[in-house]
Amino acid sequence: MIKLVCWNIARRHDAWRSLVKNESKADIALLQEARIPPEDVRTCLEIDPGPFHDLNDKSISRCAVVKLTEEIKVAWLEPVPIARSQYGDFVESHPGCISSAIVTSSNSTAFTAVSFCTEFEKPHWSTGKMSWDVVDASIHRIISDISLLIGRQHGHRIIAAGDLTVTYGYGVNEYWKRREALIFERMAAIGLPLVGPQYPHGRQANPWPDELPEYSKNVPTYFHPTQTPETATRRLDYVFASESMADSVKVRALNHPEEWGPSDHCRIEIEVT
Repeated sequence: MIKLVCWNIARRHDAWRSLVKNESKADIALLQEARIPPEDVRTCLEIDPGPFHDLNDKSISRCAVVKLTEEIKVAWLEPVPIARSQYGDFVESHPGCISSAIVTSSNSTAFTAVSFCTEFEKPHWSTGKMSWDVVDASIHRIISDISLLIGRQHGHRIIAAGDLTVTYGYGVNEYWKRREALIFERMAAIGLPLVGPQYPHGRQANPWPDELPEYSKNVPTYFHPTQTPETATRRLDYVFASESMADSVKVRALNHPEEWGPSDHCRIEIEVT
């Protein structure tokens, strides 16, 4: 078995130090919103070689793939900005929005692990809707990047996990519900269906949020500044896996208050058997 943890660490040094302790015994961490780790952490963890700065040398937070144990082997894929990419490259549409590696162990078949995180964008000024925050434009670019890791219709082995900043099965109206549903439909269409986390593999919100339908199996993975882990209601983090390996992937949200961790996002545990 290989264990991964997906975690938006919200640019926090305490989260990096938590990874060094590795109390969950994970082999790989798929991180989002990671700033350059503190010096006392850099010598303890094997972090993918992607830069923590953009092309203008400005510091950024980014996705990262981190090796946590010696039981596995990791071959990191170097992201290439789309403007400089060539055929066969691992393309990155947004700086820091995606990171990936090929993971192998002595007793399991290799698979590709992907960490992703979206960015908010604004519509063009001519629309007069500069108050809107648009996230699905960024998501669709990321899906396009992930699709270039798929070279055949069947049999690929990919786990893609991260922060989509949308809530599954919910929209403020039918228009936004359809736009957000298309994200999950498109992932399934390229052969990466959603595999979790879903109840009972995580605590559901209590009291129940008004915006969610009663039949929803969403589990909260994020709390906003007016909430705590106990009162968290929003699900923003997701795991997708290739159809060929989906049955061997178990996903659980570590969202009970005592296991939440030092971030506004909880950790998502992924076991590949």
